[in-house]
Amino acid sequence: MPEQLLNVAQVAKLLGTWETSGERFPRRLIEERRITFVKVGRLVRIPASAVAEFIAANTVQPITARRTTTNRNAA
Repeated sequence: MPEQLLNVAQVAKLLGTWETSGERFPRRLIEERRITFVKVGRLVRIPASAVAEFIAANTVQPITARRTTTNRNAA
């Protein structure tokens, strides 16, 4: 079965940027070639897997908190 192709508005909603910037953010990703896209005539479609890859590539993992001790008597 072929992969689902999303339009720019659907991608903006998936990324959570629809309310603040509408289609601007996904269109900027396309213009800067930071996300995979498909041109169908003059229409732009983004594979669902490309959105998942973009999210995974830009996900920042938390670091474990380290206990730090300060030696105030050293001087």
